[in-house]
Amino acid sequence: MSGAKGNGMQFRIKDQILKVNVPTWATLEARVRERLAQRKGFALATVNLDHLVKLRTDDAFLDAYLAQDFVVADGNPIVWMSRLAGRPVELIPGSEAILPLARIAAAQGVPVALVGSTEEVLTAATDYLETEVRDLRVACCISPPMGFDAGGKAAEDILRDVQASGARMCFVAMGAPRQEIFAALGRQIAPSVGFVSIGAGLDFFAGTQKRAPEWARKYAMEWLWRALSSPRRLGPRYLKCIAILPGQMLRAGLLRLRS
Repeated sequence: MSGAKGNGMQFRIKDQILKVNVPTWATLEARVRERLAQRKGFALATVNLDHLVKLRTDDAFLDAYLAQDFVVADGNPIVWMSRLAGRPVELIPGSEAILPLARIAAAQGVPVALVGSTEEVLTAATDYLETEVRDLRVACCISPPMGFDAGGKAAEDILRDVQASGARMCFVAMGAPRQEIFAALGRQIAPSVGFVSIGAGLDFFAGTQKRAPEWARKYAMEWLWRALSSPRRLGPRYLKCIAILPGQMLRAGLLRLRS
């Protein structure tokens, strides 16, 4: 991984070490400001338990994660593990990073791109962002077609369109693992652009999906609220996450002892 080094929270996936190398909001904002000021790109991923499940069996996803410059903790279990390991990190959900990073882009005169979701969502999200963030300019909106290969020729074409638009920060709303694979490819095709993987963040702005209520987020019950909202789709996913949690907590404890 090309991001910052140090003793941040880490996970062993197969024979690779995946690090949460951006531990706080302040660190994230400082590093993004620095990259934009230097006209350098980056790729930002937000690791959670679902990603840890997928990373065990998806080699392309793992390769894409290892190509990310910045990795933050998106999910309370990751934060809990980091505390148990004696390497605490802050909770930084991808959907909540959009506005702070958009404000940084606007302050530095950096246009942004939105890639993913649907044209309807992108239009509504653009209106929201340009209203909410003073001086922000959304230079490019692209909704990939059904069956889109995030690591293929069509992705390369979209990345070239993003770069040609003048955008230097791109919010990628495709869901894992496609958004991380797309961002990793973007580091090669459009190296001056910063790619931020945000999942359903734009849908929240557009109102096509609802964020968990404040009480659920406050008490770390957002996952349960989402599972009950869509049990058939999300139930199996969360069961897999729950299944790996004890082992991950044990590894976090051992990491503290080894330190």
